[in-house]
Amino acid sequence: MEHRAQAPRPDGPRHPVLRLIDGISTVCGWVAAGLIVASIFVTCHMIFVRFVLRQSTVWQTEAVIYMMIAVTTVGLAYVQRLRGHVNVDLIPSMLPNGARRILAYLVLVMTIVLMATLTFYAFEGWHEAYQRNWRSSTVWGARLWIPMLALPVGFGLYTLQLIADLVALHLRLDTPFGLKDK
Repeated sequence: MEHRAQAPRPDGPRHPVLRLIDGISTVCGWVAAGLIVASIFVTCHMIFVRFVLRQSTVWQTEAVIYMMIAVTTVGLAYVQRLRGHVNVDLIPSMLPNGARRILAYLVLVMTIVLMATLTFYAFEGWHEAYQRNWRSSTVWGARLWIPMLALPVGFGLYTLQLIADLVALHLRLDTPFGLKDK
């Protein structure tokens, strides 16, 4: 198995659309990082209110949970852009280049189909929450369409990054699984 510390991207020119999608994915990473920082501040606020002021908290726990869901889903595209997902490349590294390329196409297409399906159903769930004005059953009563929006947006942007990766593979701008040719 070969270790890679960074995304296997060539130094040469990249198609403008692929650069745009990479940029969108990078913005997703910044948004996810910002939400992590915000959740830390909200958690500190909650601790201060509970243990220093000895008051009850209303919205903090729920807000942090929603932010962590958004971090996870919105951050998917950025992690894919960096190839930061867990990757066991034992089988691809043993395959000849042609078979490795076919396997990479198969994996990307199957993942795109799965994520597009998740995006569709997440959008349906978000739309229903929006139309019916669903609220959480807590004292805060947050409108659920707001945190649920992270699901179709995150899954959709992840799907977009996967499509960009498929195009980059097809145009031979990226190598299958980031492995060097044999």
